[in-house]
Amino acid sequence: MKELRGAFTALITPMKESGAVDYDGWRRLINFQIEEGIDGLVPLGTTGETPTLDEAEEEELLKIAVEEVRGRVPIIAGAGSNSTKHMVLYVKRARDLGADAALVVTPYYNKPNDSGLLRHFEEAASVGIPIVVYNIAGRTGRNIPPALMEKISRIPGIAGIKEASGDINQMGDMIASVAEPRRAEGRPFYILSGDDSFTLPLSSMGGDGVISVISNLVPAKVAALTRAALSGDMAAARKLHYELLPLAKTAFIETNPVPIKAAMTWAGLPGGPARLPLGPLQNENAKALKTVIAALGLKTG
Repeated sequence: MKELRGAFTALITPMKESGAVDYDGWRRLINFQIEEGIDGLVPLGTTGETPTLDEAEEEELLKIAVEEVRGRVPIIAGAGSNSTKHMVLYVKRARDLGADAALVVTPYYNKPNDSGLLRHFEEAASVGIPIVVYNIAGRTGRNIPPALMEKISRIPGIAGIKEASGDINQMGDMIASVAEPRRAEGRPFYILSGDDSFTLPLSSMGGDGVISVISNLVPAKVAALTRAALSGDMAAARKLHYELLPLAKTAFIETNPVPIKAAMTWAGLPGGPARLPLGPLQNENAKALKTVIAALGLKTG
């Protein structure tokens, strides 16, 4: 299994003004990320607007990603669903198309109980590709607490967690009671922040980095922050943390990925509009975001 450590980008899906997927822009975005020093890529996540992509689009995006990456960095392909049957099909697709791991979100809306969640992730891991659990109660309505994650982490093939609870205490408990025991057993288990604002604190507590939204726009800076934090260079990490914190906050001034796609379009990077039901960024929020990205020396249109 490839090391899932460092700064990973939760890739947006570039769109044309018509609403069609911009596959040429997708290729440019992937190569931009790698050239800027990102450690890994996460296509087909929520940031990539998978709720509004059809399966043919998702398959083509993943095929292109694998083709363009050529093994240079790990690919963790989004493969979540609130149907276990459909999730297994998506994990198999990730495996068969050459992804290095699959990101499987907690089933959303139907709020499974503990026994159901265990079975769900057992089914995911049985496919035969490393599984990263995605815990984000704000989108799913169901948190995975450390005690349950400890049980899930014992399933062979569960390789880590994208922890986006927003709770620093839970993150610490995940490291102490889940990651460290698995590592003591000689099993790799990675804990990646799902929130850009927590990259530094999670990494400094013994986590493994971040699956980042803002690295779509500033991959080199997010990679530098993550590497400094993981190497123990706290002075450099703090400097970059506070430099990027306004963007980490303002990138979520409206529903992700609306703000980050707007910022990328202004900067001349592949972006474009989000698909309905996500509408364009409101004018007052666009002004706030432009102020933040201008302070970073980036173009604002």
